[in-house]
Amino acid sequence: MDGQQNSRKSLDTAEIGALAHLYRAEIYRSTIWRTRLDTTTNWSVVTLGVALSITFSSPQASPLPLVLVGILIIFFLMLEARRYRYFNVWRARCRWMELNFMAPMLRDGDLRLETGWQDRLAEDYRRPAYHVSLRTAIGRRIRRNYFWILLIQTAAYLGKLGVHPTPLQSAGELLERAAIGPIPGWLVLALGLAYCLSWGAIALWSLREDRKRARWRQDPLGMG
Repeated sequence: MDGQQNSRKSLDTAEIGALAHLYRAEIYRSTIWRTRLDTTTNWSVVTLGVALSITFSSPQASPLPLVLVGILIIFFLMLEARRYRYFNVWRARCRWMELNFMAPMLRDGDLRLETGWQDRLAEDYRRPAYHVSLRTAIGRRIRRNYFWILLIQTAAYLGKLGVHPTPLQSAGELLERAAIGPIPGWLVLALGLAYCLSWGAIALWSLREDRKRARWRQDPLGMG
C-alpha cells in the first residue's frame, strides 16, 4: 500500500479538474453554513436589544426580561454551535485541499501525494464525521461572538439593579431588587454568576484545546 502510494506523485488533467470542481463545491457549502452562523448571532443581538428596550423603558420596569433573554441566548448559542460543527466540516476540507494540493502545486509544482493526504480526505468523504466536539464549538462561538453579547447582558442587568428606580444605597437593597417572586435575590445573583462562569470556563477550555490543535495541525494529516 505504501509503495503504491509513494509511486503515484502526479494527477492527470481530468483528476485535477475534478478536484477543482470539488473545491468549488466545498467553498460553496462552507459559505452557506457561514451565512447560517451569522443568522443565529443576529437573532441573539435582536432579542437582547428588545430586552434592553423593555427593561430600560422606565425606572419602574422589571429587570426580568434581561434574565429571561439569557434562556434565548443559550438556545441560540447551542443552535449556532451545532451549525458551526457542520460549517467546520466544509471549512476543514477546503483548507486541507489548499494546504496539501494548491499550495505545494503553486510553490514547488509538486502535488506531493506521497504524504497520503488524499487518502485521508477520501476517508472523510466515505465516513463523514464532525472535526470538533460540541463543547469546542460552543467555546469558539463564545470567544468570537457571544462573549460580547453575554457581557452586555450582564452589564445591563447589573446596571438596571444599580440605578433603577433610584441609585443603590446598600447591599441589602441590591438583593431585594434582584429577587424574582419567591426566589430570593442572593439565589438569583448566584445563578447569574454560575451562568457567566460556566460559559467563561467553556471558552477558556476551548482556547487551550485550539492551541493544542494548532500544534497538532503541523501534522500534514491533521484536520479540523
